[in-house]
Amino acid sequence: MSLILFACVVRVRDGLPLSASTDFYHSQDFLECRRRLKTLASRLAQYPGRGSAEGCDFSIHFSSSRDVACMAICSLQCPAAMAFCFLETLWWEFTASYDTTCVGLASRPYAFLEFDNVIQKVKWHFNYVSSTQMDSSLGKIQEELKFQPPVVLTLEDTDVANGVLNGHTLMHLEPAPNFRMEPVTALGVLSLILNIMCAALNLIRGIHLAEHSLQVAHEEIGNILAFLIPFVACIFQCYLYLFYSPARTTKVVLMLLFICLGNVYLHGLRNLWQILFHIGVAFLSSHQILTRQLQDKQSDCGV
Repeated sequence: MSLILFACVVRVRDGLPLSASTDFYHSQDFLECRRRLKTLASRLAQYPGRGSAEGCDFSIHFSSSRDVACMAICSLQCPAAMAFCFLETLWWEFTASYDTTCVGLASRPYAFLEFDNVIQKVKWHFNYVSSTQMDSSLGKIQEELKFQPPVVLTLEDTDVANGVLNGHTLMHLEPAPNFRMEPVTALGVLSLILNIMCAALNLIRGIHLAEHSLQVAHEEIGNILAFLIPFVACIFQCYLYLFYSPARTTKVVLMLLFICLGNVYLHGLRNLWQILFHIGVAFLSSHQILTRQLQDKQSDCGV
């Protein structure tokens, strides 16, 4: 069994979850520990930089600095120095990727979904790499823990402090949202088919023109690019519709612009109806991408 079971990054001032690892543990004790971690996250501003909350089967460790905190659920066999070394590494990775402005402006849970993969990689590294390869980092953390021990809580403390007594909660905990895309619609499938068809037409015409131009002249480079760039844009539009991507609106606008400019440039090689068809498909795809929303995540499931 892994020593580090679950990890997440939260905003200190309000406990907003910013990113989290995928967990595959669904025992009742683990799910209860997940619930108490969420409760503790909402009170991190009241505690010093490092702390631990221990229970019967699992322990929660947290490390915070400025407005970013990293939290982990570990087995009781996990050394405290290893847990805090993991959290510190995770903190540096996150703060190197996102500045305080991005963190402060986050308005929805799990706004930095793309960081989940980084958490998984760091967690895997600490779970499966020999501790001898991390001696220097662990030694540094051990020295820091000697001079500044973490605050020690119990998992029961986190419940009582938040109005939970004898297993009965006085507050309603909303399920944390997920960021899976909504189901594909019939119109969305149509836009995908038309987009793939436009991409194929652009690729075929571009390759044919390139073969012809290499034998005749080099003045057709602009026309070749005007075919191939919309081809790439069409494929990327399909990707944006099927999968979540940060800054989706900006990317959609750029892809639409590339397709429109490319087809306008090809006015001499395409008639007006062909140009309108390609641009119309691009607008349809853009509309479908922007109207396909994200689903909510079910409570206590892997992220």
